Amino acid sequence: MTAESSAPVEGTPLIKPSTTDHPLYENVVDACRTVYDPEIPVNIYDLGLIYTIDISPENAVNIIMTLTAPGCPVAGEMPGWVADAVEPLDGVKQVDVQMTFEPQWGMDMMSDEARLELGFM
Repeated sequence: MTAESSAPVEGTPLIKPSTTDHPLYENVVDACRTVYDPEIPVNIYDLGLIYTIDISPENAVNIIMTLTAPGCPVAGEMPGWVADAVEPLDGVKQVDVQMTFEPQWGMDMMSDEARLELGFM
């Protein structure tokens, strides 16, 4: 395989878009906002750690997330925390949380609220 063939096609988003028009989307976002990185006093959604919330027509929720750093001490636990927050929501059939490090998380992925909270604005 050449380096060219593994590169994303130009115009392809690095992060798969979320299903923002699904009726459960806002509730899933709110549930994600209840999960915090233990080292940073901001929820993982506003930190920009939730890359994609994909909800099927059957209400199966597939979340793609990352961490602030691959060596994060809670790397093995955080996907479970997210699943535990989303699964009890009314209407959610099942939850699958996947971890990715592509693209790598950066401070530019934080919401304005998170930047303000952390003193970056």
